[in-house]
Amino acid sequence: MLSSSEPWESVNFGVASETGFAPVHSAVAVMEWSPMEINPETLNKALTRLGLEGSWRFADVTSLDDEAPVPACAVMLLFPLTGQHESFRASQLRSDEDDHKVYFLKQTVGNSCGTVGLLHTVANNKDKLEFESDSVLKKFLEDTVNMSAEERARELESSQEIHKVHDGVAAEGQCQVEEGKMGFHLITFVNVGGQLWELDGRMNFPVNHGATNEDSFVMDASKICRQFVKREKDEVRFSAVALCRA
Repeated sequence: MLSSSEPWESVNFGVASETGFAPVHSAVAVMEWSPMEINPETLNKALTRLGLEGSWRFADVTSLDDEAPVPACAVMLLFPLTGQHESFRASQLRSDEDDHKVYFLKQTVGNSCGTVGLLHTVANNKDKLEFESDSVLKKFLEDTVNMSAEERARELESSQEIHKVHDGVAAEGQCQVEEGKMGFHLITFVNVGGQLWELDGRMNFPVNHGATNEDSFVMDASKICRQFVKREKDEVRFSAVALCRA
């Protein structure tokens, strides 16, 4: 639970799984992978199997108001897909045409937002991270570096190696997905070129939230996360993780 004062103390920052895909600003999902739990253990396991090494690992963000684990180079927010959220997304316009510096891909595979989030995280922090020589993830990013968001999505659809890692990690999770239950979705925040970018594969473009730096990045991202919480007045199912230097 968040330890800060109202209205945040009732927000549950626990384990959840991505159980749905409701396309907004995006193509209809043409295939589905297995739902994957979103927590540090699962994400770190996926990163290792995709060929990432070194000292950067995911950790829980236990509060959006207090100091999060630092230094961190990415923040992920998991939240429920609700009518309020869909209405908000429908009203958003592209805010920055200078987003070609950001590695962004669209999510066209159902239940893949965890892996899409990993791709967004790693691709926009390659200068900080270390890869194994035969890393599946490194090869995918190199092969898609000059592609459009739509082309990258198609490459992900056809990547048997990444699909296998995703489904393998998902199969080891503890959550039971109930059919017909509201889905969850994952988005990623990164610092690219001194700007705070929100990356949501269900949209057609990344969202620029303004200036940030290495020292303020986690707090700047947390501020945007709090806005997601505020929009969902009766909803408490949120969780966040950050990619931190161990």
